[in-house]
Parts: sequence; structure tokens; C-alpha cells
Amino acid sequence: MPSPTAAPAGPWRRFTAAWSKLLQWLLAASVAILIIPVSLQIFSRYTELIPSYIWTEEMARFLFVWMVMIGAMLGVREGAHFIVDVWPSNRGRVSAALNLFALLATLVFALVFVAFGIEFTRFGWNRISELAELPLWLIHVAWPLTGLTWVVFLGEQFVDQWRLLTGATR
Repeated sequence: MPSPTAAPAGPWRRFTAAWSKLLQWLLAASVAILIIPVSLQIFSRYTELIPSYIWTEEMARFLFVWMVMIGAMLGVREGAHFIVDVWPSNRGRVSAALNLFALLATLVFALVFVAFGIEFTRFGWNRISELAELPLWLIHVAWPLTGLTWVVFLGEQFVDQWRLLTGATR
């Protein structure tokens, strides 16, 4: 659900645009870096040229989780996540009202991610992974960060839909 209204580009919009751009770069980097441990796993499995590294499996799992979470953050910003078109194509205020309802439902999930993600991060705060001995909070913090990012991006979309619903568009 991209922005239906061209709201003025204030500091908040510039922040969310910059945050989105950073997330795009981080997503591309995590995919690029993910190729390395997965390739090492494959080559070590089928050839004797590379020794079998144990840490590659754990590193791939960490990168995959971050890749999914960053993708989910961007999906919410671009309106491509959690949106299911079940109503006929509507325009104007009816569409804005339905979109506001969908945004509120998504906000519930975002708040669950924040609340339980904080507890999840606290649980892993003083723990380390078994193989690579990385601190587990590095992976656990993805949940509350994803929830907070959803809240920010949903707020931006909520304002756009509210303006459309109330007729406050330019």
C-alpha cells in the first residue's frame, strides 16, 4: 500500500526514507555475505579442497534470520507485507478505511514483536552461540527492532490513509 498522498517531505519523512535506504543496503549486504558461508558449506561437502567448517552453518542461520527480518521491515514500508486483497477494488474513502483497519491489525503484530522481542533479547543477552561463540542477543534483537521499524513505517502509512479518509489531501 504505497503512499496515496504526496505528503510534504518533512524531517520525519526524510528519516523514514533514509532508514528505508539503509535497510535496503543492509538487505543486499546480508544476501551477499550469506553466499560465502553457504558456498563454503557446499564446497566442503562435495570436495576435499576446503575443510569442513562448523561455524558456517551457524553464520548462515544468523544471516538468514536478519535477511528475513530486514525484508519484512521493507515489505511493511512498501506495503507488500501483511496485505491481502480480499475486497473488491475500491477508491477513495472506502479504500482508506479498509487500509486503516489493515494497518491497525498489522500494528498489533508489530507491538507483539516489540514486547515479546524485548523479552526474547533479554533471554539471550548473556548467552553465546555454541559453534561460533557469538553473543545471541545479536540475533534476538532482530525481533524488537523489526517491531519498532514496523511501528515507524505503519505510522507513516497511517497518516497517509487518515489524510485520504478525512479528505485532507493536497
